[in-house]
Amino acid sequence: MYQQKNSNFSPFLKDIQHFFMSRSVLARLILINIIVWLAIKFLEVFFYLLMIHNADIAIFFSLPANIHSLLLKPWTLLTYMFLHEDFFHLFFNMISLYFGGRIFLEFLDEKKLRSTYIAGGLAGGLFFILSYNFFPVFGSVVSQAVLLGASASIVAVLVAVAVYVPEYKVNLFLLGIIKLKYIAISLVVLFTLSITKDNPGGHLAHLGGAFWGFIYAMRLKKGKDIFKNFNTFINLFSFKPRLKVNYKANKRPVSDEEYNRQKVEKQEKIDAVLDKISRSGYSSLTKEEKELLFDSSNKNK
Repeated sequence: MYQQKNSNFSPFLKDIQHFFMSRSVLARLILINIIVWLAIKFLEVFFYLLMIHNADIAIFFSLPANIHSLLLKPWTLLTYMFLHEDFFHLFFNMISLYFGGRIFLEFLDEKKLRSTYIAGGLAGGLFFILSYNFFPVFGSVVSQAVLLGASASIVAVLVAVAVYVPEYKVNLFLLGIIKLKYIAISLVVLFTLSITKDNPGGHLAHLGGAFWGFIYAMRLKKGKDIFKNFNTFINLFSFKPRLKVNYKANKRPVSDEEYNRQKVEKQEKIDAVLDKISRSGYSSLTKEEKELLFDSSNKNK
């Protein structure tokens, strides 16, 4: 009897389904961007059929460089970072967010990813506005210039993790294995040199996101989370029910001396894993070492 072989594409689709069903912050951020893009495209079709030609929905939610326009549309400081001009703009940004976010979550928790995305987008937007109102070269276009796209937020995520674990290695197509710190430096240099080319506002926003990612990660490395008390606001992206579960421990209590000894031993193991990452990259870790790092990260949320 003929039996059809399973397509190699099927596991890929299952991985995508599992990713979005996981309800992680990374999945939600990507899903919000996709839903917003689709909603705007459907509305554009609707307005086209009704022959309403002056309703530019994307412009309404895009960030204006003009201060007066911004005062009339303050929500655009947040909404612009979830907008995209066309499919390829959305596609490449979401691919970058997915891979950058996955690396980010190997070392930092979901709340920090969410904070970095939003704050990086705000920093990018402010860089865009300040630059267009300060530098004379933009004087003739400041009243018409608008910004949209998740790029500043994504650059903030990439730069933040590159500063936090600069020796982490990634295998790039055609380029081979490169450390994250070199990728981040190359991006900043590229964005700076591209300001004189097309889309100067976008590149300035990228630099704003990179600036925030750098500052945020440097503070985190010193044990200080700038957004520790800001999570109440950004929890609007969290839809998980908050359940409080009380456990009655049946384990035999340990003495203070034993507890401290176990804590020191675990920290020594974590330090050894971090040293190994600095020397050989994350990919050199064993499964047990990755689990130890992951458990430690979760407990610090």
